[in-house]
Amino acid sequence: MIHLNTLQLISILALSIGLLSSLVILVDIIRHPQMMRIMNVVWPINGWFLGPFAIWSYFKWGRLKAKNLDYDDHRGEPAKVFMSTSHCSAGCTLGDAVGVPIVALTGFALLGSVLYTHYLVEFILAYGFGILFQFYAIYPMNKEDGAWSAIKEAAKADTLSLIAFEVGMFGWMAIVHFVLFAEPPKPNSAVYWFMMQIAMVLGFATSYPANWWLVKKGIKEAM
Repeated sequence: MIHLNTLQLISILALSIGLLSSLVILVDIIRHPQMMRIMNVVWPINGWFLGPFAIWSYFKWGRLKAKNLDYDDHRGEPAKVFMSTSHCSAGCTLGDAVGVPIVALTGFALLGSVLYTHYLVEFILAYGFGILFQFYAIYPMNKEDGAWSAIKEAAKADTLSLIAFEVGMFGWMAIVHFVLFAEPPKPNSAVYWFMMQIAMVLGFATSYPANWWLVKKGIKEAM
C-alpha cells in the first residue's frame, strides 16, 4: 500500500507534468493555430491528463492541421480516430472539471451520496461541453445548414462517445470512492485531482472504441 505522503508527492508530480504539457502545447498553438479553431482548446486540455503523450501526439498529428504550416496529412485511420476521441474527451474533461467545485460548494448529496451528485452534475456538464465542442467542429463547415442542424448533428455524433467516456471515468471514481481509500480524497487535495487525471485517461480509453464505431458507420467524421 502506498503511503499517503508518497501518494501526495506522486500526485503533485503528475499534476505538474500535466500542466507543463498543456503549457508546451499552448505555446506552440499560439504560434501555429489550428485550422479547426476548437482544436486550439482541445489540445491543451489533452495535455493536462495525457501529459507527455499529448505532446507527442500533438507534434506528430495535431500540427498537420495547423493553418500556417504546409504539411502532408499522412495520418492513418487510428490517428484520425484518436483525434476525434481527444476532441470528445476534452469537452468531457472540461465539464467534469467544472462540475467538481460546483458539487463541493453546494454540498448537495444525491440519495445521500456525494459521489452520485458528482455523477449527475458532471454528466450534465460534460454532455453540454461535449455538444458545444462538437458544434464548433461541425457548424463552421456547414453554416448553410443552420445552427440548429449543427446542434442535432453534434448530439448524434457525441452522445455515444460521451457515455462511453463517462463509463470509464465514473467506474474509476467508484473504485476510488469505495475501494482504494478508507476516506476518499477531497477536491482541495492534489491526490483527488491525480485520481481525476487517471479517470480521464480511462475515459479516453473506453471512448476510443465508441468513436471508432461512430466513424466507421459515418455518424461521426474522422478528424
